[in-house]
Amino acid sequence: MTINNNILIPEQDPFFYVSRETRDMLNKIKIISDKHPVNVLVTGKQGCGKSSLVRQFAAVYNRPLASFQIGILAEPGQLFGEYVLKEGETSYRPYLFPEAIQTPSCVIHLEEINRPEHPKALNMLFSLLAEDRQVWMDELGMLKVADGVTFFATMNEGEEFIGTEMLDPALRDRFYTVLMDYIPEDVEVEVLAQKTGISREQSREIIEIVNKLRGHSELPMDVSTRTSLMIAELVAVGATTREAIIFSMQTNKEYLESILLTLHLEKKYTEAENTSAYVLFTRD
Repeated sequence: MTINNNILIPEQDPFFYVSRETRDMLNKIKIISDKHPVNVLVTGKQGCGKSSLVRQFAAVYNRPLASFQIGILAEPGQLFGEYVLKEGETSYRPYLFPEAIQTPSCVIHLEEINRPEHPKALNMLFSLLAEDRQVWMDELGMLKVADGVTFFATMNEGEEFIGTEMLDPALRDRFYTVLMDYIPEDVEVEVLAQKTGISREQSREIIEIVNKLRGHSELPMDVSTRTSLMIAELVAVGATTREAIIFSMQTNKEYLESILLTLHLEKKYTEAENTSAYVLFTRD
């Protein structure tokens, strides 16, 4: 369903799993958002599905979604629009953001909220995320957040992420927080098999190796579920697991080869985790 050319209700992922606790919390957030706008901060390891969670929330609850990259912002007001010169005259051109916040029940995704080019670029968000839910702009007048709007902010935290900043405590205080992690081994095996058509044995072999790479004692790697799916898709079209991993991982090939050889010799793969706490987060 199209709200306009840029604000859409996304298709749901039929194989999207989250912890039961997270799903229950999202259901509660949806109920609160029916009463008034609400803010949710999603944090966790790189590639663990933070953006996918936001998209699935919009899909499950049949809400339009609009996403905005905070990482490109350098000054307050950049989200809202810009002055342009046309036929010798200067005029103000509003962006999608003002329309999104005034669209009832819209899910607004603020990607990498802790990575703006300048921290002051976030200043105008304070008013929108506060209880009054409105902001004044000389160019656009008073902008009020529509009923049912849910702001989702996502971010990676830690010294390993270049260009990120500690989120202002006053801003962080405006959000409920959802902490995500990689999905359990058995669930990830099922997702790869369902989405790519490879056998569960092939899927398990991939995930066992991926988990060993994630937990490597000398140089653990962040291997997202997205990358696991890329590996599985290569296997589905005839690549060996080794080839698929080599060509899907963005790291030194010789080093990765040495780790894979070590893993092959060890044959000490991790035990599957208890997956009973993970459930589908879908509309049906």
